[in-house]
Amino acid sequence: MHKSRKRQADATPYAAALIEGMRDFGYTLETAMADIIDNSVTAGASRVEVLAETTSDDPWIAIVDDGVGMTEVELVDAMRPGSKNPLDEREGHDLGRFGLGLKSASFSQCRLLTVISCKEGAISGATWDLDKVAETNVWSVELEDDLSEMPAADRLPETGTIVLWRKLDRLSTNYRHDSVKRSGEINKALSGAERHLRLCFHRYMEGSRPKLRLLLNGRLLSPIDPFATEQKATQVDPEERLALAHGEVVTQSFTLPHHKMISKSAWDELGGSEGHLRSQGFYIYREKRLIIAGSWLGLARQTELTKLSRVRVDIPNTMDADWKIDVRKASAQMPPVVRDRLRKIVERLQGASKRTYQRRGRKLVAQENLPLWSRVQKDGSIIYRPNTEHPSISGFSETLPEEFRHGFRACIKLLGSGLPIAALHADMLGAAESIASDETEFADLAEAAETAIRALRGTGMSGSDVVQILCSTEPFVNHKDEIRRFVEDMEQGETS
Repeated sequence: MHKSRKRQADATPYAAALIEGMRDFGYTLETAMADIIDNSVTAGASRVEVLAETTSDDPWIAIVDDGVGMTEVELVDAMRPGSKNPLDEREGHDLGRFGLGLKSASFSQCRLLTVISCKEGAISGATWDLDKVAETNVWSVELEDDLSEMPAADRLPETGTIVLWRKLDRLSTNYRHDSVKRSGEINKALSGAERHLRLCFHRYMEGSRPKLRLLLNGRLLSPIDPFATEQKATQVDPEERLALAHGEVVTQSFTLPHHKMISKSAWDELGGSEGHLRSQGFYIYREKRLIIAGSWLGLARQTELTKLSRVRVDIPNTMDADWKIDVRKASAQMPPVVRDRLRKIVERLQGASKRTYQRRGRKLVAQENLPLWSRVQKDGSIIYRPNTEHPSISGFSETLPEEFRHGFRACIKLLGSGLPIAALHADMLGAAESIASDETEFADLAEAAETAIRALRGTGMSGSDVVQILCSTEPFVNHKDEIRRFVEDMEQGETS
């Protein structure tokens, strides 16, 4: 019996179709820029600058590094789509994977990509022009012999590389014929990308001798540490290590300080534009480069009481396949054995975050502090109602004629039953730290303070105890000096 011979057919991809498809891998400006900077880090760069010309008729963005650079042969290979096999073994500092990042990230933002590189005194340049590829349908890059008129070419270090994006069609879709509005649109996108880069590479940028200095149009960027490790009130757990077949996973848990314990600017920077509710969760790093920022990856819900919880997860590049790291290095999936370990960490960490809030909450409503509001648990619900035993309220009630006291108590109960629960829920889910009590001048509280002091002194309480109790809760906590003077004046009046 004769075996049939298998025939072969040429299935080389059409250049024009495939290269246009590479533009839609899901990059944003910030993830595209981060992917280019990954190459700079892999090349050993200690300084990377993002340059942008947004006001001209032909705006451009360039990323300049002082890494090892490339020869012309190396440059042509780097410009080839799929220049790396993701299965190949790589050095520990290599942030690449597929050999697609430079091309796919750049094509997602521009139609004209030029890379200029200098190594061993020789300068090389190569360009992908997607418009020409669409015309010719040929996989061919143009080698640049004359770089004198090339934007940013004069910024090339003695050794290093420039990645230049022109024809920024994805960044100026709305105002192609209005240079002013187009410039504003691109600058807005760059501003959003800035925070992402400060966060993504913060571990390379930290310390007195950082491995990486990152600049934007000459301005040195500072790192954003999502774990607030420089804040004294941050709770830091020991590292935990999990050895697996393809490498070691290292986790470390952090509980951020309550927002009352740090400055507003530091708190806002930690939370970012989406706030702390969305930024809690896992921070997954591949070779110290941030991949996922703030997600429980299905192991827990993002709630108000756990928004202080953050877990740093470090994985090596040898585990890319296990974690299903994508081309953009912007998503990952946990292996089952890691998922089981992290579930236990989450449960423990959530308890710490809840206690941080609950301790403070209990302190504010503890009965020994004479709060204005009482916290009552009833039929599985938590009810807040005005504390009619507060000396300011009870003392004032005693001064009223008998026929008015019932009406006064009814008004207080009405106030409590009218608490806007739905509105409070909505505000708490958005940004609980922005909710504040109404600031009141002491002149408006003086009568209530005097009533409370007289009522407490009438029980035989010492002046120092009165000050301690009144100044431990709202609304008098912000007027300690005035309360102290009030008590001293009363004591002097009693002795004179």
